[in-house]
Amino acid sequence: MSSPTQAEIAADADVYRTVLREWLEEGHADAWRDSYQYDIEASIKNNGKLVKLLFESGVGAYGWPVEAGALGGGSLHLATLFDELSRRGIPIPEHYGVLTTLGPPLVRYAPELAKLYLAAFLRGEEWWGQSFSEPEAGSDMASLRCRATPVDGGYRVNGQKIWTSHGVGAKKIVLLARTGTPESRHRGLTLFLIDSDTPGLEIRPIALANGRNELAEVFFDDVFVPTERRIGAEDEGWAIAMYLLQFERGLWAWLRAGVLMNRLGELARTVEPTDAAKARIGELYLDVAALRARAAETAKELADNGEVGPGASVDKLLLGAAEVGMLNAARELLGDTFLYGDTADRWREEWWWSRTTTIYGGAAEAQRQIIADRVLNLPKEPRK
Repeated sequence: MSSPTQAEIAADADVYRTVLREWLEEGHADAWRDSYQYDIEASIKNNGKLVKLLFESGVGAYGWPVEAGALGGGSLHLATLFDELSRRGIPIPEHYGVLTTLGPPLVRYAPELAKLYLAAFLRGEEWWGQSFSEPEAGSDMASLRCRATPVDGGYRVNGQKIWTSHGVGAKKIVLLARTGTPESRHRGLTLFLIDSDTPGLEIRPIALANGRNELAEVFFDDVFVPTERRIGAEDEGWAIAMYLLQFERGLWAWLRAGVLMNRLGELARTVEPTDAAKARIGELYLDVAALRARAAETAKELADNGEVGPGASVDKLLLGAAEVGMLNAARELLGDTFLYGDTADRWREEWWWSRTTTIYGGAAEAQRQIIADRVLNLPKEPRK
């Protein structure tokens, strides 16, 4: 039987799964199985090598359009890649978490930028940071104050961002800035793709409680951004950000579900198999299984319709519950080993990180409100 063609693989995620699984079972990526590193910069650099290997072999080049330097396919191909890496016990590279969030809006709203710059990200040669939140505007993007002022040939950006994902070492920053008046709220925002070495742009790492520089502050002091680096039209940033968030809450939830299922297996093999421990592991399995079931439907919706709408907030809530629940269980089941054991460093680091799960990408309270208002159409709460 002849091997499937590129067009056949791109057209059918099941065909892609077969090809990918065969490639992984040959052991090409097994060197990354136990390669977890606590230094985020070293981890991203090491995982970039895996991303490069996957892309250059072809199996990691699906899920993105040919025009962006890839081999075609869609969101189901990306979900399949995450699933099969986790199934093989290979940590999913940090690149993919940011790539699956920032890549789709670039492809849809700025195809020329995707054609020029996305391939380097897909090959693992660089990673980008996402600069949305500000010190006085975390989840409330309509209150953003970092300003991009139109000038001849582009914009001048001034202001500050905080909680920039993977900002440390990022080659490019995707910035959401205000181009309208403060009163314009969400109607006056615009997205830009900015080189991190642009004069006037400064990135400062933020070390989280787990000791990793997961996030960063970004300062803009009269930074010039050419008009051609704008993503979409001026003042269209809110709509693009909403489009972006469904991937952050959808494909990201599927990615994390694979990671959690993998880690749950490790936890089950590590703890003493008492009846109480087995019952707790079973409960955690159901939480992750529920997340996977929901995230699978979201991935299918993205593949069929290109968007999922407010229902993606359900994925975000299930992810927070599964992640926090599993790491809390690890803390309890591992006992003193969790607190002091040399072999539990990663569990401790992940426990600290899990504290952010119900906040980043939209706080859990905000997701419940979205579900109540826009999914269930519940009556509005009376004003006090």
